Amino acid sequence: MKRAALCSVLVFLFVACSLHAQSKLSAKWEELTAGEFRDAIQLSKGTCLLPFGILEKHGQHLPLGTDLLNVRHASLQAVQREYAVVFPQYYFGQIFEAKHQPGTVAYSMELQLKLLQETADEMARNGCKKIIIVNGHGGNEHLLPLFAQAQLDRPHEYVVYVLDGERSRPGGPPKKSTGIDYHAGENETSNTLVSRPDLVHLDRAANESGADQKHINLPDDIYTGIWWYGRFPNHYSGDGSVATRELGEWNMSNWIAAIVEAIRAAKADEQSLKLQNEFYEKSKHPLDTRP
Repeated sequence: MKRAALCSVLVFLFVACSLHAQSKLSAKWEELTAGEFRDAIQLSKGTCLLPFGILEKHGQHLPLGTDLLNVRHASLQAVQREYAVVFPQYYFGQIFEAKHQPGTVAYSMELQLKLLQETADEMARNGCKKIIIVNGHGGNEHLLPLFAQAQLDRPHEYVVYVLDGERSRPGGPPKKSTGIDYHAGENETSNTLVSRPDLVHLDRAANESGADQKHINLPDDIYTGIWWYGRFPNHYSGDGSVATRELGEWNMSNWIAAIVEAIRAAKADEQSLKLQNEFYEKSKHPLDTRP
């Protein structure tokens, strides 16, 4: 009996030490050793985040990497509550509309899709069977659903989920600005006051206009690629000068909560991969499909 009790204690201590060691694992892909990475994939149940930002002008008061800094901050906060492995900085998205502004890095559409596909494939090869792309950039709102839909073109051993940015939710501190607030305005500037306050220059936010210039007038249900430049040629929309850390904390807490929810949902999802494979097999012989 004593020997059995001793064995039980030793097993308990081993498990406790193992769990403690796992809890100390960094969530950042780039900080893990090869051995730690194996443990991290196991602990995360193969769930990995790809925070997706961009390099573009954000008025005269925010850094070029604002979207990347904010989405990575929110993602890293979320995985403290629900563990997942976080891919390194990724900024290879759609930003053609800002090519006229200094510091913008705009890759071709072909490269954007190819690099994103190969990144997802490589993540999956390393054990990430559930990849959550956390979008932090408005210009990716069409690119990422297209990419996710394109995964049905061939079979995969993993699932891609897309979570759009949580820029603003009802409630919270009252906003001071009353007009359009699309880019580098009150919301985004407030968020950056949380993620990287040292890079925010509120005194410069009023140096140029973030108002709609209305150089293009089309019905709301007609889309053209030049719409953004026609309305906001300064690549600034809103009023960042009235931003507050209080609003940023409200926005960030909601965004972080949404990421946590997405991680938990992906971990619990046992159907998407089965359905993907079922769909692909049926797509090879559509005439054999029966109601």
